[in-house]
Amino acid sequence: MDPLGVRDVPRRLLLLTVAIALTALSATAIGLILPTHLPSDAPIPAAARFAIGVAVFALAQLARLRFRVGSAMVSITWGEAALIVSLYLVPASWLPAAALLGAGVAWAALSVAADRRSLLETVRIVASLTVATALAVTVATALGAPLSAAPTPELALALVAGSVTYLLVSAGLGAVTVALRDGVPMVPPLLAALRGKLLMFIGNMAVGLVVVALVEIDARWLLLVPPVLWLLQQTYRHRLRADQERRTWRAFAEATAALNQLDERGVATAAVTGAATLFGAEVVEVDVARGDGRWRRYRGDAGGQVTDREVSPPGRSGPDEHELVRPLAIGITRVGELRVRFSRTAPPSACEQDAVAAFSDALAAALHDAATHRELRLVTARSSYEAIHDPLTGLLNRAAMLSKGDQALRQRAHDHPVALLLLDIDQFKEVNDTLGHAAGDQLLRLSANRLGALTRSGDLLGRLGGDEFALLLTRVPVIGGRTAPMAYALRQAREITERLAAPTEVAGVRMSIEVSVGVVVADAGTADLTELLRRADIAMYQAKEGGGNVASYDSSRDAASTDQLALLAELREALAADDQLVLALQPAVDLATGAPTGVEALIRWRHPRRGWLGPNDFIRPVENSEQLGTFTRYVLDKALAVAADWARQGLDVPISVNLSARSLLDPRLPAEIGEALRRHQVPPHRLVLEITETVMMSELEVIDEVLTTLRSMGVQLAVDDFGTGFSSLSFVTRIAVDELKVDRSFVIRMADSPEAAAIVRATVGLAHELGLRVVAEGVETAEQRLALAELGCTAAQGYHFFKPMPADKIGAVLGSLLDAARPKVLPLRADGAS
Repeated sequence: MDPLGVRDVPRRLLLLTVAIALTALSATAIGLILPTHLPSDAPIPAAARFAIGVAVFALAQLARLRFRVGSAMVSITWGEAALIVSLYLVPASWLPAAALLGAGVAWAALSVAADRRSLLETVRIVASLTVATALAVTVATALGAPLSAAPTPELALALVAGSVTYLLVSAGLGAVTVALRDGVPMVPPLLAALRGKLLMFIGNMAVGLVVVALVEIDARWLLLVPPVLWLLQQTYRHRLRADQERRTWRAFAEATAALNQLDERGVATAAVTGAATLFGAEVVEVDVARGDGRWRRYRGDAGGQVTDREVSPPGRSGPDEHELVRPLAIGITRVGELRVRFSRTAPPSACEQDAVAAFSDALAAALHDAATHRELRLVTARSSYEAIHDPLTGLLNRAAMLSKGDQALRQRAHDHPVALLLLDIDQFKEVNDTLGHAAGDQLLRLSANRLGALTRSGDLLGRLGGDEFALLLTRVPVIGGRTAPMAYALRQAREITERLAAPTEVAGVRMSIEVSVGVVVADAGTADLTELLRRADIAMYQAKEGGGNVASYDSSRDAASTDQLALLAELREALAADDQLVLALQPAVDLATGAPTGVEALIRWRHPRRGWLGPNDFIRPVENSEQLGTFTRYVLDKALAVAADWARQGLDVPISVNLSARSLLDPRLPAEIGEALRRHQVPPHRLVLEITETVMMSELEVIDEVLTTLRSMGVQLAVDDFGTGFSSLSFVTRIAVDELKVDRSFVIRMADSPEAAAIVRATVGLAHELGLRVVAEGVETAEQRLALAELGCTAAQGYHFFKPMPADKIGAVLGSLLDAARPKVLPLRADGAS
């Protein structure tokens, strides 16, 4: 029990109450001691005048209107009207005492019947009104003598000044009280009180002045005042309620909008601060139920301070009359509880109870959304983690290793070496079978931990599945020669095997972890991680088969390379791009005149990642793929476009294109070549198709038909690399050809090898007997040229004459060769030759 109401009252507020009470008593005593001067013919005796003052002050306080400012309820009374009337009827020095008695009686009755205020708070209110009255009287009497004075502007000014003083002092003391009690700034509640009372203050002064005027004119007119006062009271009440509701719902909208957050703490903090502001509560508590069964309480006071702590689930005790408790639930799912505690002197109204109910519904939805979002974040994070990590070891899984590995390769320079180590635990199956899968899992986790401790910054470590681990080393040193990267990778692999072999205990059994490691080193731009893993897998099995722990990749033991598959996929893109595959053109010249006898079209690949690739880098995979037809048509189209450009320049020089053996298996080839010749308007004899000697040895009927059709169209045929295949003199009688090309290997060795010189001599002699052109390939020195001329060879090509050159330069070269040639140029084909 606390009948005085001093428990939990801030010390400064208690001191303020004592100071105001002493000031009020002092003002009252001084006023009663001061002498008064009433007119001798005054119709109303002194005692009656004092009683009227007490009654007027009491009625003014009882006819109050209330509205909430923060956690306090502010009362608007008719105090200014009572002050004006009392200044006119009662001696000024008696008014503090009249105000003390009248306000004391009124507020005592209100506290007992309605407010249930504590004695301390009632004393503070009454004393504040008494002090305000004393100061107002001082100001008013300083400007004039209002007692029974005739209505004049001077009297009105004095009364208005006293009323303003009364308003400011009473409102100011109330704002200081709220600030000290709730720990908030004084200005906001002061402005709220003045804004709420402004209209009634003006009305109070008007009523007071009118009453004074009516008393002066004829007191019977006062009978009309009560109905007018009642109407004014209702007008004031309606205006205050409308303003209060408008501010409440505006604040409600702001408070509920602040709940739109994605985390529990943000929602709960916004709810506590928003409810404290919205309802002017002394304390707001939000208890939040979490998914794991725990509860957390967020607590805020009128000062805006918010704290949180873990609590037990809320009990079932009901709230008191100054507290509203609302369970927070969505459907049957309980998400928390909202508790709003109002001031003892400002219990919640029916409108505020409805607002708390609506706010709790919005809060429940916001907390449920925050919990759902939190679970979604956890599930998403867990799913994202599990999508790229091995659940047993926490290392990258196979898919993530491939993705991140390819990304790491792309970030390195094309020629920067990288190393991949593929590890497989030996006798892992025996561990599983003997000690159980739990022991196998323990062994895998232990291996992963040891490998992780050996991993350097920038390396990628992953578990590919089963007992296989992969380690990608991206910071391989490049100093020390071409063998340095492999030496480094092998050292790392041996260090890993030694560290892993350190004795350990698995399922109570002491053992050593033995592993086999396959090592592969390659430039970052030459293979993707899938290909590196394939090569490392081959090396790892080499290590197992060889009886050692570590082995490096040996390409001679690699039956197939997925790099060729990647290359074919990239070739498809190159054929569509039209700027990667380019022609390199190399002229063949007459050894006697220097005139061009033809130009061989060679293909080069300007690869965006691999750099420049020669035919040896990609022709063989193309010949064994389904892209051969597309590739052949592409090269033919490029070559005929160049030949057409020569014709427009007046250059009568044939162009040679190498033809794959598989291309001759397509019976549609002659028609496609014929259409290309017509499209570019190139005569058939300007096109020379080079085929290998092995093709000529084929007995497939389709090949004979394709070659015969091409010959009948006028297209020339040349046998490339003559002398390297299964030589037979019968092929040149079965299918007519126009040219034999001596392979470069014989040309290079003919100065030192009698066998090579004999082959060249025999080829030249055969060509002369059959009336065929003969071209020697790969001529690199003047000695080779002289020897070929002495053997009767008529034409040659090679770096001694010209290197392969781009199409935009070959035209000028051919023109200069023709201009410098002798007047008589030997024909490309002897007349009458077959």
